[in-house]
Amino acid sequence: MISRAFVARPVIAALTLVLLSGCSLAPRYERPPPPVTPSWPVGDAYLPQSEADLASLSFDQVVRDARLRQLIEAALVNNRDLRVAAANIEVARAQYRIQRAELLPVVAANATVDRNRGGTSGAIESATDSATVSTFYTVSGGITAFEIDLFGRIRSLSDAALNRFFATEAAARATRLTLVGDIATAWLTYAADESLYDVALETERNARRSVELTGARLSGGIAPRTDLRQAEQILAQAQSDLAASRTALARDVNALTLLVGAPVDAALLPASIEQVAESVGEVPAGLDSSVLLRRPDVLQAEYQLRAANARIGAARAALFPRISLTSALGFASPALSSLFANGSFNWSVAPSVDYNIFQGGAGRAGVRQSQAERDAALATYEGAIQTAFREVADALARRGTIGDQLRADTSLVAAAQDTARLTEARYRGGIDPFLTVLDAQRSLYAAQRTLVTTRLIRATNLVTLYRTLGGDPGLDGRSDLATGN
Repeated sequence: MISRAFVARPVIAALTLVLLSGCSLAPRYERPPPPVTPSWPVGDAYLPQSEADLASLSFDQVVRDARLRQLIEAALVNNRDLRVAAANIEVARAQYRIQRAELLPVVAANATVDRNRGGTSGAIESATDSATVSTFYTVSGGITAFEIDLFGRIRSLSDAALNRFFATEAAARATRLTLVGDIATAWLTYAADESLYDVALETERNARRSVELTGARLSGGIAPRTDLRQAEQILAQAQSDLAASRTALARDVNALTLLVGAPVDAALLPASIEQVAESVGEVPAGLDSSVLLRRPDVLQAEYQLRAANARIGAARAALFPRISLTSALGFASPALSSLFANGSFNWSVAPSVDYNIFQGGAGRAGVRQSQAERDAALATYEGAIQTAFREVADALARRGTIGDQLRADTSLVAAAQDTARLTEARYRGGIDPFLTVLDAQRSLYAAQRTLVTTRLIRATNLVTLYRTLGGDPGLDGRSDLATGN
């Protein structure tokens, strides 16, 4: 009969070592204070901010135009950069699970049948020698070289891998947010280029009429040839801009096709910037700049900082001995019928301790390296916050002044249109020279193009503000890791 107490002692000792394991030598992580002011800048360039904080808005809550929403939805399915980001998440998830598995013992089982045949004379047997055949059956199972994580080395490495996964997930969110912003910007740019094409086309038509008018006046001896040549300058400039606009529109479609990852239906393209100027809604920035801490790129930097902090614990633990445990329980018998009978049971427990007595200072150098990497990650994190603050501040400054600029440019176009109409009438009446008409047409053309650009800036500013505030909830895969799925 096997003594239960005799078997239990080594098992209890092994379990005690396991329970004692898990202490961590990693520094306690505390989120560093943001190296920026707690509120947004104020001044003449900024509008008063509402007290409403930015919610985690998805793009379809901000984008009002159904055509743009459809393009964004298609891109979220087809865009290759987003697919790469999703694949990187799966790689990081698998790496974390591989690392976490080292916290658990590897249990192996084995069954063997050993048959031996030997002669009675001790020499090499012949066909006539008498021989015996022996058979031995063995069944065993146990733990193979399980490291008892007394100093938290494996747990620290597991924590580092987990935070690398979270950083990869945040990077995917940043890719998604950038993609949404890039598609909206490219779509609005196409709308502006359509408007610029329309302005150039209208100018080309007016210039052609001016050429016909001055040509007729030249034939009648009323106007000099310089008037005709000056009118032809405006015509040539408009024709050149028309060609450039056609190129720009084609390139805009190519850019959208790349971003969407599939051909773009022409029905989803806007006709003008005037038509879609209100296609993106306002995004409240709130009063507190701490909203930046949830930006995907800032979260990515913080998770990388957490991972670097955990690696310090692993480096410190490497200075201490590693304790491993190998154990086996099994049965062995020369007869299969008595394999599990009393007397055939056997067991073994083999703990081992590995410690590097001399490494030439490599262990402590590893700790210093991990601490320096943590310091670099901290600087990267703080730099990400400062960059995010600057981007939001710039977007808020642009939003605070773009309304005044748009009103001024609209008034400028109205005044230029009236001036062009009046100067042409005075020219036809023989009061003003054609050079006055030419200057008025050029001023009108430039004012119209400037107004289109200002409308584009206003629309894309809303996109920029949404992107820089990091409002899109994006991807979130932490729940299944928390549950171990």
